[in-house]
Order: sequence, then C-alpha cells, then structure tokens
Amino acid sequence: MFEWNSLSLRDCITHKKGYAFKSKDYQEDGTPIVKVTNLTDNSIDMSSVVFVNEDIAKSNKSVSLKQNDIIIATVGSWATNPASVVGKTVKVPSGAQNALLNQNAVIIRPIDEKIDKIFLYYLLKNQSFGKYLVSNAQGSANQASITLNDIYSYQTTIPSLLIQKKIAHILSTLDDKIELNRKMNQTLEEMAQALFKSWFVDFDPVHVKVNAAGREDALGYKVGCTSDAELEQAATALGVSKEVLELFPNSFVESEMGMIPEGWEGGSLSDIAVFENERISQEELTQKNYISTENMLENKKGIRDASSLPNSVSVPSFEPRQTLVSNIRPYFKKIWLANISGGRSADVLGFKSKDDNTNEFLFNVLYQDQFFAYMMLTSIGAKMPRGDKKAIMQFSMALPSVKLMQFFSMKVKSFYTLVANNHQEIKTLQKTRDTLLPKLLSGELDVSEVDI
Repeated sequence: MFEWNSLSLRDCITHKKGYAFKSKDYQEDGTPIVKVTNLTDNSIDMSSVVFVNEDIAKSNKSVSLKQNDIIIATVGSWATNPASVVGKTVKVPSGAQNALLNQNAVIIRPIDEKIDKIFLYYLLKNQSFGKYLVSNAQGSANQASITLNDIYSYQTTIPSLLIQKKIAHILSTLDDKIELNRKMNQTLEEMAQALFKSWFVDFDPVHVKVNAAGREDALGYKVGCTSDAELEQAATALGVSKEVLELFPNSFVESEMGMIPEGWEGGSLSDIAVFENERISQEELTQKNYISTENMLENKKGIRDASSLPNSVSVPSFEPRQTLVSNIRPYFKKIWLANISGGRSADVLGFKSKDDNTNEFLFNVLYQDQFFAYMMLTSIGAKMPRGDKKAIMQFSMALPSVKLMQFFSMKVKSFYTLVANNHQEIKTLQKTRDTLLPKLLSGELDVSEVDI
C-alpha cells in the first residue's frame, strides 16, 4: 500500500472569482459568459450561454477559462434546485475554453506540482468535500453561499504524484466515455432533425424534382420529374435513392401556409397527435420511471432519475415511443422520446401519435425550436409561463401522407434506439465511477500496478 500525506487546500491551490457581468451588456454573439446555471453535473452546457463584446472580454480576461480548470459554484441552493446547487464542482471542457466566468462561482487551479490538476478535480468531486461545503454553507435552502475560506480550509490526504495521475487516469477514462456517448447522442438527434427539416420544412426533395425537370403546367406552375432518368438525376443531386424521391410529389400548390407540396394539406398538431390520458398507480412508480419537469433536462437533453415520487394515488402514464414535453417554462425546451413505460407529473405533457409507426415523426415535429417558441407565444402566465394545451394542438404544419411519416420514422428509429442504449451505458458508467471515486481517493483500492 502506498503512503498518503496530509494536505490543506490552502497549500496547493489558487483561485479567480467570477466577474459580475451586467445583463445590459449581453448580446447574441461574441465571447461566451458561463453562469452557474450553465454548470451541468460534471461539465458546462454551452448551448444556452450569453455573450459580451470584445472590449468587455479584453478588460476581464483574468476570468478567462482554460481547459480542465475547476469551477465551484459559491452561491446556489442546498439541494432544492439541481440546476443550481451551492458547491457544484465541474471541470472545464475544451468547448468552454476562453469563455469568461460570471459571478457566484470561482476558478480553482493548482499552484505547483504537489497535486495533479485532474486528481484535484476528482478530489473536489468526492462526496466528502461536497458534504463539507454544505455543512459550512450560510443562508437558506434556496439561497445558500460558501466562502473562499471554506474551500481553502478543507483538509485531506493525498498520495504521491504518480499515484494521483493513475487515479485520475482511471476516473477520467470513464468520464471520457460518458462524454463520447453524450456527443454521439447529440449527433444522432441532430442528424434526425436535419433530415426532418430537409424533408418536411424546407421540402428539399420536391424542390430538387421541380428543378431537375424545369417544366411548367398549363397554369404556369413548375412540375417535377416524371421519367426514370429525371428521377435518377434528382436523386443523385439530393443524395437519396430514387425510391425515396418517389415518395414525394412533383410540384407545389398554394395554401394558407404558403407553397406546400402537392397532395399535402395545411393542418395542425391535432391532426397527427392526441394527449395521452391513461393513468398509472403510484405503487408502480420508481425514481427511474417517474418523470416530472424537475428531472427533465434543459435544451432537449432528455431526463435524469427523479429525486422524489408523488404522494397522489395515481398519476398520468406514458408508454414507450411516446413524446413527453415539460409544460412549465417552455423556453427550457425539455423533451424526451420515451423508451420505457412509467408515470409523469401533470406538468409534463404526453403526446401519442394517431397513426401507427409515426412516433419518431411526431417527436421531430415537437423537437423543433419553432414549436417551443410557439408554446411560449401562446403560453399562460408571466412569472411561470405554462403551455396552453388547446393552443398547442393548433400548432400549424404541412401534413404529408401517413406513408411518408411512417417511412421517416422507420428510417430514424435506429438512431433513437442507439440513443437509448448510449443513455443506459452512461448511467452504468456513472454508477461505476461514483462507486470507484471514494474507494480510490481513500486508498482502499491499490492502483500502484495500473499502467497509464
């Protein structure tokens, strides 16, 4: 067994406090600003950051983030809001490098080679450090704070630098695989949405067929491909098979929505979906199959396990391949394509496809940013906007044939199967990491023979 030595964080770290940027300076592009609310369980969500201009960024470069910097939230809740917990500790990913840190958080960096930077991150992620911070936090459960002295005063023991690097290697290998799976899931969902937009929003296959033929009918409307040669040419231009292109019409017609593919109709969400009204007994619920707005993740990131279960006798239910959308604060864009059955809170809407085998098509309709924008536009209440169920079902869309909806769903179904498998693997990897973490940091597991 290797030797461990006592250490105070005061002896090995330095810090930079986040700067209080002014909301009036925020803009849509420039240098990103990382707030406490952008911190995820282990990293930073860059999809919802705000920006400042170059001049403001230059004058505050002291709070510029570097890859693998450690950030600790110094203000937040004790546990009531998972998105903003005091003492939350994350490692800066490469995608957040050169971003600037906002107030209510602090950058922690090692000052010498006494402690490895990645080992330090896991040391601060350990449950014992989290409990130490919470025990020293001041304020209420909803608005607690910790001081720099609380962080600097933490006492612990560490092994040699070589053993630190071995422990960091084991844990970071697991985290790297978790991050890879998350990126893969994001890519798969973006691929499905790109295909959906091309086919059902931009109508690219119809445009290609029309442009390939270049003919007009008696009324002056452009008419698309008819011959096999023209279809082959159009299919090559779009990068799809001739069989796919044949599922789309040859021309456009005018409608209340503007020009839409011939044979399609201007319709609404109510034409393809209904709200699910079945219920499930509270006794059948677990933290893994109960979905509330609290355990749905922002920006279309899916779900996490619930922290608590409802007290009511029964709740609304959901089945695999139904789409769940949080009805509270639609601007958070919380959506999930279910791969299990379970129960949901009344604040989570359950959408069921009217036609068989069109579930993935419906999910992609609801996944669009314009759907969430529409939910906000028609929402009720200012302080906590809530989607209006009647208005939601009036969301307008061009309706393709059921056959085409089914074809799209079949084409992308494997994407979402892989997403679900990756998500399950993420949970397994997280459990493994969280089990190993305290054992490695206490010296219970001997890693002296581990190769890096």
